Amino acid sequence: MNWMFPLIGGFVITFLFTPILIKYFRAKKEGQMIRDEGPSWHESKSGTPTMGGLTFIVAIILTCLAYGLLVNQLKSTLIILLFVLLFYGLIGMWDDSIKLFKRQNEGFKAWQKFALQVFGALVFAWVYEAHGFPMAICFFNFGDVHLGIFYVLFIVFWLTGFSNAVNLTDGLDGLVSGLSIIAFAAYAVVAFYQHQYEIQIFCMAVVGALLAFLCFNHKPAKIFMGDMGSLALGGSLAAVSILLHHEFSLLWIGLIFVIETLSVMLQVGSFKLTGKRIFKMTPIHHSFEMSGWSEWKIDIVFWTVGLITAITGVMVMI
Repeated sequence: MNWMFPLIGGFVITFLFTPILIKYFRAKKEGQMIRDEGPSWHESKSGTPTMGGLTFIVAIILTCLAYGLLVNQLKSTLIILLFVLLFYGLIGMWDDSIKLFKRQNEGFKAWQKFALQVFGALVFAWVYEAHGFPMAICFFNFGDVHLGIFYVLFIVFWLTGFSNAVNLTDGLDGLVSGLSIIAFAAYAVVAFYQHQYEIQIFCMAVVGALLAFLCFNHKPAKIFMGDMGSLALGGSLAAVSILLHHEFSLLWIGLIFVIETLSVMLQVGSFKLTGKRIFKMTPIHHSFEMSGWSEWKIDIVFWTVGLITAITGVMVMI
């Protein structure tokens, strides 16, 4: 029953406090500024409260700390995961605050956000190396490739890459919430089979908190998670895959995040090289919108793909 307490704890705290945050932002008339480059019909979402990641990040931290102290499993692995969640969440919170209080749809400059993401990844790498974790990448069942100090560069690439990938995917009501629930649930199963219960605790706290958040984040969303939520989730997913020593599994379990990121890279590259666009709009979920798909249809199809890759990925790993 190790997974029940964090699951329920994360759910209850998020479910109770999210309406309070929604009410606060509505009273202050603070809401999301919609980017001009997005679909025109998204303008109706302007003013929707954002920074909803605050509630589920706090819920995850409180639940994990309470359970860790209760069963004496507050170990370094759990603490470093909470650090990644909080640090990347604070980067997003700062970014969201600039957008909200300056009434603009752009926050940090790209180099500022990247520098902070790299710093957080380096702290994670330092703790990882100090505790004697393998400085090697696991190629599923084909063995490890030891990289030594170069593994630090991989950690930086992995955490910054996936925090941005999840951030790019967060463009439709409920999309990232649902995909993250599936991904973290998959890694919770892997953690259980590896007897890494502190990672299982963390993953189940995330699942519980996001299940509650999805109650308010599904279409029509009453609140968005903002960069605070998406950066925290992406960085944490990358950290979990590293600590479970199944790094490349995230390319499959998080396939939608990878596809969304690749669509942007291909679009930008094609336009700069040829002046032509490959997709109607990127990230690719907007291209499906432009083709007439509803947000619910995109959510369900993408969630289904995420579920299939999660199940098959777990089957390979265990």
